[in-house]
Amino acid sequence: MSLDLSTLESWLWEAACVIRGPVDAPKFKDYILPLIFLKRLSDVFDDEIHHLAADFGSEGVALDLVERDHELVRFFIPPEARWPEITRRAAGLGEYLTDAVRAVARENSRLHSVINVTDFNATTSGQRILDDDRLATLVGVLSRQRLGLDDVEPDLLGRAYEYLLRKFAEGSGSSAGEFFTPPEVARLMARVLDPEPGQTVYDPCCGSGGLLIKAHQRLVDKYGVQKNGQKRLPSEIAPLRLFGQDIGPEKFAMTRMVAVIHDMEAEVVLSDTMRRPAFTAADGSLRRFDLVTANPMWNQKFEAKTYENDPYGRFSRGVPPASSADWGWVQHMVASLADTGRMAVVLDTGAVSRGSGNQGSNKERDIRRRFVEDDLIEAVFLLPENLFYNTTAPGIVLLVNRRKKHPGEILVVNGSRQFSKGRPKNYLEDTHVAALTEAYLEWKAVDGLSAIVTTAEAAKNDYNLSPSRYVSTGIETEVLPLDEAVVQLREAEEELEAANRELEKVLKALGVGR
Repeated sequence: MSLDLSTLESWLWEAACVIRGPVDAPKFKDYILPLIFLKRLSDVFDDEIHHLAADFGSEGVALDLVERDHELVRFFIPPEARWPEITRRAAGLGEYLTDAVRAVARENSRLHSVINVTDFNATTSGQRILDDDRLATLVGVLSRQRLGLDDVEPDLLGRAYEYLLRKFAEGSGSSAGEFFTPPEVARLMARVLDPEPGQTVYDPCCGSGGLLIKAHQRLVDKYGVQKNGQKRLPSEIAPLRLFGQDIGPEKFAMTRMVAVIHDMEAEVVLSDTMRRPAFTAADGSLRRFDLVTANPMWNQKFEAKTYENDPYGRFSRGVPPASSADWGWVQHMVASLADTGRMAVVLDTGAVSRGSGNQGSNKERDIRRRFVEDDLIEAVFLLPENLFYNTTAPGIVLLVNRRKKHPGEILVVNGSRQFSKGRPKNYLEDTHVAALTEAYLEWKAVDGLSAIVTTAEAAKNDYNLSPSRYVSTGIETEVLPLDEAVVQLREAEEELEAANRELEKVLKALGVGR
């Protein structure tokens, strides 16, 4: 793989600088990503022609066969849309590019409304948004990297999208609570879920589709065979059936794009999961899936009415505080699990500890108590700091299993030291992912890494499930992060307001209220 993360980001930055000025920063991705997608399709097409040529004697023969039978390749790229032809254009390039992506969509029905979403010849106030000279320079920059089968990781587009959004989306109102899942964390989640052929996998806040991709790749890694230069599932192995929902139109389009690249059987819906779940059964209840994998926005704020009188009965274990929807998302996901279903979800670290040790009632602690009493929580992984793109907070991975192999036990894994230093972000190497996964798969306590906690022990600790409470790494506990402190403050303020309302009712009943 020649295009590592550092090279990818430098390349994207150079591409963005080309169109800086005429195009607002949050819109950079609208021009850059479709062209990267087109180049990826073109380079893969060239690779497939090359592999076919090895079987049929020459590339000329292979091209002739593919022209007559498009089914020989994943996507047929018409001659005018192939990247070498695009690089030869200068005059009228905006119109040419727009016609090229439309031609690709016509030849490949799965790419309709996926690749042909940008008008490269668009104008505003009678002037071209991006003139042909800048477009030609952009094409030149993008031509410097090859994006074929052996050149890049398959989730290139997702990572490019995340970089551009992280780098430039702040000005477009992107929420600070939305943290994209690093690929190695997604691999960890896929490995512990370990999907089997034909299973259904659901992500209710799928973003750019990274977690669904990793679940698909895990199955391909286990059962795939080399074919035409790429590892693919043989016909006798049923693929995963993937389902995603997201409220963001751009992320919805990106998920469809990456699903196309990976030949994934994915149904992706654009709508608000918490208010309007898209996947329902014939009787109107929530559809239930074998596996759920997700990284919802951390500490998202929803009004209480979001949870009250829910027609799907999702929040029977308690209404979360308005300051954090973490356990609202978890309850939606559990309601979407089949009777033997399992799920892995990334959450803020405070989701497994907030409220524990407090006197009286606490909404999040009380919901955790119900989950522990119902024996649904199987494992909690504490991740290292500074992994996620737009936060230094560590995060946790929570595993829920409706049919636990070890009833009455919870595995807690303190992975806070399992990382390598990087610039600007830390990262997990394969050895780190393997160590975390092995602790779970072998269900073992490892000094300084993991411990097995009984549900009775969790109850004695007031349902605090933070791995750092049970597993010491020999490093002192760090100061509570500011964003976590803010969430706890808001929750305390909510509890104070609720207590004041109850006090007013009592005083009024006694005739001394205001």
